[in-house]
Amino acid sequence: MSGTVYSVGEVAGILRELLEGDKRLNPIYVRGEISNYRPASSGHHYFTLKDGDATLKAVMFRREASRLRFRPENGMKVIVLGRISLYPADGGGQLYAAQLSP
Repeated sequence: MSGTVYSVGEVAGILRELLEGDKRLNPIYVRGEISNYRPASSGHHYFTLKDGDATLKAVMFRREASRLRFRPENGMKVIVLGRISLYPADGGGQLYAAQLSP
């Protein structure tokens, strides 16, 4: 075997750096429909944004969620301002929402 062997964590870190370093993704506005919406006892809001072509996991942390002036609901069409990064625990891309507009 030749070449560098990376740990899973190292690969996740490389992917995270690539995503966070891409100026098209940070900051980014994303339009979609909310599904799988679930507010957590921590104050964070977890949901999926979807359209006819794809889905994207999203989280809005308590601090940002406390600024919401409406209650997000499944089926609601929204525009999210945030950043795209990698959530290492499941290895998937995720939208970290800073603002949510109906």
